[in-house]
Amino acid sequence: MTPLLDLRDIECRYRGHTVLSGLSMHVNQGSLVCLLGPSGCGKTTVLRAIAGFEPIYHGEIAIGSTTVSRPGYALAPEKRRLGMVFQDYALFPHMTVGDNVGFALRKASAEERRKMVARMLKVVGLEAFKTRFPHELSGGQQQRVALARALAAQPEAILLDEPFSNLDVDTRERLSLEVREILKNEGITGILVTHHQDEAFALGDQIGVMHEGRILQWDTAYNLYHEPYDRFVANFIGQGAFLTGTMLSPDTVDTELGQLRGDRAYQWSKGTRVEILIRPDDIVPDPDSPLTGLITQKAFKGAEVMYTLELPSGDQVLSLFPSHHDYAIGARVGIRADMHHVVAFSD
Repeated sequence: MTPLLDLRDIECRYRGHTVLSGLSMHVNQGSLVCLLGPSGCGKTTVLRAIAGFEPIYHGEIAIGSTTVSRPGYALAPEKRRLGMVFQDYALFPHMTVGDNVGFALRKASAEERRKMVARMLKVVGLEAFKTRFPHELSGGQQQRVALARALAAQPEAILLDEPFSNLDVDTRERLSLEVREILKNEGITGILVTHHQDEAFALGDQIGVMHEGRILQWDTAYNLYHEPYDRFVANFIGQGAFLTGTMLSPDTVDTELGQLRGDRAYQWSKGTRVEILIRPDDIVPDPDSPLTGLITQKAFKGAEVMYTLELPSGDQVLSLFPSHHDYAIGARVGIRADMHHVVAFSD
């Protein structure tokens, strides 16, 4: 199957500095994918290159069977049939909500424009706001108007550039789920860039973790958390700590927490020193365990409490206890490792 969007080994530069290098990805029709990474990793440059706002110096970008970018050539952005949703909404303040949504339909008849605007406002749940102006709306409502405007042009795909960053946490989480539902219902392909993991996990079928202009791992949220293939990905995704261990066999490591056996086989020889990724959900309370941890920090999270635990060696791990296990800082608690995924990196 030909992907809707295909980036092959692209390179982008800015003022002589290479921003992207050797970057490849493909997106199938109807998929929702995210590029996730820290500021400055190049994720917005990828989006701008897809949209046609940035030239590429190597490789090529194809939409369907059409090459839209290659060195020395770039199809104009307005001819790529891509919708854009920006961080700052980019609504016209002097236009009503209805006029903003219908702006991309200037060549359509008045009746076609009226029907499409009505349909898009219904899709985003803003039918009652058609005659309002942007300043009369909340941030979440303005972002839904921006999405409706992008959808009204019936694009091949929607590009979303940090679209929820100006919103508070609760609105951001709710809207990211709403946008996913809207795009899935409409069968629209979506590409989101963000530095918020919660957004990427809520919206993306697949997520590419970026660092220094490259995609380090392209995977599901579950695999990025439980099966990271790169030390940066392991450190960037979720929370966790690293403990030193010694390989006993391809799938078993001896650590301060005991012998840990997982579902991944490594090629290192017996006796190799490695570092093991320990997630908070890998450490569980066990009052009968001979292994204890000293509580040095605690953070109440409602149904759970995140404890920072100091092991006898002085190394620290994180653990999520049910919130009815309420211990004071300075207390010692019995713990044990309960791991199905042993993720090791060369020490």
